[in-house]
Amino acid sequence: MNTHYYLSWFNDFFPEKLVKWLHEDIKDRKSLVMISAQPSGYKGEQVNTDDVFERTWFNQANIIFDEYHFIDHRMQKEDAQRLIQNASVIFLCGGNPVLQNDFLAKYELSDAIKNSNAVIMGASAGAINMAAKWLCSKNTGYEVETSTIYDGIGFDHFAYESHSKLDYAALVQGDLFPLSEKIDVYAAEQESAMRVNDGKIDIMGKVYLISHSKIQILVETL
Repeated sequence: MNTHYYLSWFNDFFPEKLVKWLHEDIKDRKSLVMISAQPSGYKGEQVNTDDVFERTWFNQANIIFDEYHFIDHRMQKEDAQRLIQNASVIFLCGGNPVLQNDFLAKYELSDAIKNSNAVIMGASAGAINMAAKWLCSKNTGYEVETSTIYDGIGFDHFAYESHSKLDYAALVQGDLFPLSEKIDVYAAEQESAMRVNDGKIDIMGKVYLISHSKIQILVETL
């Protein structure tokens, strides 16, 4: 089974505890493939992986790959699928989860990612789209009138929310409590991470489990 990392967001770099786990899990370092969450936001003809902020996290952690690839609308669908098939690590970048969700569907990437033997990682929007479900509502920062539950790639059977600065009391009672009646919800604050390996979940930082309208903060295990 693949190892999955659900990351909130890191303003500077991967924390030392997380780096230790990543060095243990990422043995194959041939290719890092990053998938945009702003797939139409780049105007240049060439995909420059040096412009991707998330790549700096790996550099600072001294996790260096032979090849770096960045997938957005500038790349052909077939090329994107081929890169995913050969990736050592697949990283779903932060940005707009709705745009990323649409892009994954348009390029038919979800099945390719699920069939990959790579370590799968996502930050913010990317982590949200790795989960089975996620919530799009005005309380979670979107300009929408009606709350919508999206299907993610579905590596693990839970919903994930990455909300570092929102009012948890209003958020969970208004939106996430109803969702938690159907599926467990993990809500992560800034500078936190979840590692899922063979069904076992490890926690770093402040992560809340919301289940059947009850909320608890989880003990760190990473």
